[in-house]
Amino acid sequence: MNPRRLELALRKQRLQFDAERQRETLVAGLERIESVLDVVDRARDRAQGLREHAPLLSALAFAAVLYRPRLALRVARRAWVGWMLYRRLGRGLDPLIGFLRRFAS
Repeated sequence: MNPRRLELALRKQRLQFDAERQRETLVAGLERIESVLDVVDRARDRAQGLREHAPLLSALAFAAVLYRPRLALRVARRAWVGWMLYRRLGRGLDPLIGFLRRFAS
């Protein structure tokens, strides 16, 4: 066989091995991202379930306010702080989450 052809065949084989190794690394990285996105999807599904039961949750909240007003006030204050943090920090993460979803698909 021509030495030039042999050299090219060996180079091609090395490149194919490198590409396979890179593919395996990429798939391993995507599996980690996919597990994070699964958690996000489950949380979104649960939030949707809460939205479907809004009247029941409102009645329970009203009962809690009547039964333990101080506890209800503390919980409401913490929820308000959490909402404000989400509005400040969570919205900043939306582009990253969208990118990760497109990348994982």
